[in-house]
Amino acid sequence: MNPSTDQANVIVDELIRCGVRDAVLCPGSRNAPLAFALHAADAAGRLRMHVRIDERSAGFLASGLAMRAGRPVPVVCTSGTAAANLHPAVLEADHAGLPLLAITADRPVELRGTGAGQTIDQHGMFGNALRCFAEMPTADTAAPRYWRTTVDRVVSRALGSLSHDPGPVQLNVPLREPLVPDHLGATDPAPGRAAGHAWSAVAPGGNVAGPLPLSAAATTLVIAGQSGTGAVPPELPVLAEPGSPLWHRSLRSGPLLLAEALSGRADHLLPEQVVVLGRPTMHRSVQRLLANDRVAVFAVPLSSGGRFRPLWTDVPGAVRAVGDLPAGWVPPREFGDRWRFADASACAAIDRVESRGTLTGPQLARAVLAGVPPGSQVFAGPSNAIRDIALAAEPRPDVTVLANRGVAGIDGVVSSAVGAALAHDGPSYALIGDLTFLHDSNGLLIGPDEPEPRLTIVVANDDGGSIFTVLEQGAAPYAPAFERLFGTPQEVDIAALCAACGVEHVLADDLADLTTVLAGSAGLRVVEVPVDRTNRRELHERLRSAAGNAIVGAEPAHVTAVSP
Repeated sequence: MNPSTDQANVIVDELIRCGVRDAVLCPGSRNAPLAFALHAADAAGRLRMHVRIDERSAGFLASGLAMRAGRPVPVVCTSGTAAANLHPAVLEADHAGLPLLAITADRPVELRGTGAGQTIDQHGMFGNALRCFAEMPTADTAAPRYWRTTVDRVVSRALGSLSHDPGPVQLNVPLREPLVPDHLGATDPAPGRAAGHAWSAVAPGGNVAGPLPLSAAATTLVIAGQSGTGAVPPELPVLAEPGSPLWHRSLRSGPLLLAEALSGRADHLLPEQVVVLGRPTMHRSVQRLLANDRVAVFAVPLSSGGRFRPLWTDVPGAVRAVGDLPAGWVPPREFGDRWRFADASACAAIDRVESRGTLTGPQLARAVLAGVPPGSQVFAGPSNAIRDIALAAEPRPDVTVLANRGVAGIDGVVSSAVGAALAHDGPSYALIGDLTFLHDSNGLLIGPDEPEPRLTIVVANDDGGSIFTVLEQGAAPYAPAFERLFGTPQEVDIAALCAACGVEHVLADDLADLTTVLAGSAGLRVVEVPVDRTNRRELHERLRSAAGNAIVGAEPAHVTAVSP
């Protein structure tokens, strides 16, 4: 079966699983795979298909069906002006709150902007009338589970599931030739997924997400990203990023231990099911865990969604159900004890790893979080700063950690930290790298009549982009080009820059100097701390090795290792 036919069959199958019972089709060439899939579903009695030759009329037919039936109704058309003619119906569905699904076929990405016929920019063509826009990955570039979870997302947004705001959505589907089945009748409505439940089960609408169908006996790990929180039973082990209200419960060595578990060296730490709270974005081992087929992944919905902000987090397309933690659920404590014991052993080992040079980023992060007074807030920069805090700092319930994790870029961090400090009733601190600091050094410019923040900005000055040393491009084969392309040393005189802005500058050459500075209270000031980046890659390898060695054969006596 060719990829476009395969994908169209999956899309229609998943629409039916999500509650679609009527579908409106407009004739066209580019949407032919979807047309054949709808025809097969209609012939099998799985849905009722309605064919209309005019897209404007078809759109209003679909909105009328959605209005009366209270179900999501797709209207499927080809690319170009055909899709544009759905706009009036989309506007009506927006203002009436109707779950209209505009499924617009499109040319593949490589044909856009080349002069190809019936090819326009279909992204954003309905403006702000949509509850969400999603584009299906091209059939030959992604696994079927991504096709299914993409459909699940747009249907849930159309119904107002979790967001309480039903309305129109657009699913743009780029399709490559061939656009017809290899032979008629060769349709598998659910390739890559056994018949039965949808890939991501979501409440059909309204204000109640419903409890997650968690196994009471399965070993369970909670992953909490930015803003991720919830009534998590104390028995469960939690791996939380700084910025989550659950960070004070976090297993500090968790990302390193997950890497060991996924490699097979610590199978007893691999959970059978995972609950995702918030939006975890920092650790590659977490993303590998969520994509592991041996692990059942469930998600608690985010507090809000947007066009490019999902209602739940699911990067690998693996979430089985979306809902809330079950009330009164008391999971077994054994797995949590196993993780807590391993974490204590690993943390003790990584804290004994000494630097083979000057002060390191993890040492600085640990010192900052330990040295700020109770009631402080710490604004963490992207790249290394937030990761060093996660790895090395002892979580403190009396310190609030903030970060720009929405897009996680280095832009505007100084200004964001200033804004957060002005809103905080107490001392504020920021821990950022030198490139992040330089990128928004204009944030230091505050007029004489403006409120001044009580903010100490700690700049880890390693003269460049040390985050790249621990990524693929930091490996030895790329060394000849590394400094110019990724290290990017700037050699800026930070003291002179601060003087030009009229901001106090303090140079802390060691942790003793830093501790003294942090204990004081002042207005806006910059504390520059020289940090070594030449050995960061080697340091991280030693930290990973120390964590792994610490847990080999180290389990509490009452815990028996199991392999899920």
